[in-house]
Amino acid sequence: MSSNTILILMFSGLTLLMLTGLPIAFVLGGLSLLITVTLWDASAVIILVLQIFDTMRSEALLAIPLYILMAAILQGSGIIEDLYRAMELWFGRVRGGIALGTVVICVVMASMTGVVGAAVTAMAVLALPEMLRRGYDPRLATGTICASGTLGILIPPSVLTIVYAVTAQVSIGKMLIAGIMPGLILAALYMIYIVAVAILRPAWVPKGDGAPVPLRVKLASLKSLLLPGMLIVVILGSIFFGIATPTEAAAVGVAGALLAAALRRNLRVAPLWAAAVTTLRATAMILWITIGAKAYVAIFTGLGGADTLMGFIQSLDVHPYVILAVMMLVLIFLGTVLDEIGIILLTVPVFLPIVRALGFDEIWFGVLYAITIQTGYLSPPFGYTLFYMKAAMPKHLNMGTVYRGVTPFLCMQILAVLICAAFPGLVTWLPRLMSH
Repeated sequence: MSSNTILILMFSGLTLLMLTGLPIAFVLGGLSLLITVTLWDASAVIILVLQIFDTMRSEALLAIPLYILMAAILQGSGIIEDLYRAMELWFGRVRGGIALGTVVICVVMASMTGVVGAAVTAMAVLALPEMLRRGYDPRLATGTICASGTLGILIPPSVLTIVYAVTAQVSIGKMLIAGIMPGLILAALYMIYIVAVAILRPAWVPKGDGAPVPLRVKLASLKSLLLPGMLIVVILGSIFFGIATPTEAAAVGVAGALLAAALRRNLRVAPLWAAAVTTLRATAMILWITIGAKAYVAIFTGLGGADTLMGFIQSLDVHPYVILAVMMLVLIFLGTVLDEIGIILLTVPVFLPIVRALGFDEIWFGVLYAITIQTGYLSPPFGYTLFYMKAAMPKHLNMGTVYRGVTPFLCMQILAVLICAAFPGLVTWLPRLMSH
């Protein structure tokens, strides 16, 4: 059987099985086993076994459960609620202040947790009712929370970035640090949009209400930023200056989260047990998908699919940026039907040889990759973040409101991709400054 036929069979089989709604890990693993036995050689099943052992022994992947555990402990410690109260005191009387403060809190949360669902869910519960009560247009409120909550995909310590770096076999530390500037650019674009809406459509953004807050009360509220700030500095600073590996920094982050919970007198058995269960479930899901995807890619490569695809790309007489744009469009599409871990594990081994052949920087491509997956998370009708929001929305609002709300933010996502593509130095200058 020709490599072209195998390529078509593997992709069509994967698409059909995913449409059945089966878990992606079992789809990948089962399809890999079926194709190995029927199209290759039964003895080649040893490749699947080796992929399982390779995943189980990966020290780099150890950072994933540690960062998830840190996020779960912080979420149960009450720090997020304190941050929100401080934001209300500082920004509540400013037109659009609650929306602007929501973006700021999501940046801080992204820097503490690296988990997308945590920020979207927390802000949907805390910020959305308050924004609607004050008269914010529901489209602006839902769009702001959906977009800002996904910054955890990009801003370190991002679990997605770690999986990308391990899969692409590039420096985890450099990949994490490379996401800082693009993440801040995206947050700035969101805030510029909110300010523009406040000026051009004042009916969407109410004036601040309530009595003036004394300065001493505002300053006192800043103590809620102390622990998160220290945690962010310790994690990112230790990685940036080469003091600790990302895995070691994750362990320090867990210790810091436990300390934060203890200082807030929330270090109890029940929250810790809930955090451990959450970590176990999330890690098991990620690692099962990792095993299935690595098996699928190994069989795909062994049967000549990767070589066929590479030959096809190289035969195209188009500008390299056109090929890059096609890859980004594929990622946006996949982001509406697959979770980000599955997308990385499936596409990075296929895309990276193409990226290297085109002469692109792998760290730079990784950041474009992350922004594009973030865009897929926001893309109607099936973006994951949209359904996180729907679960917390009042019953009188429907998904059409969310779709209309995220559309301007999707435009800003695309603008951020274009900015980072046009000015690669924005992405690569911090990684170049890192201690080795």
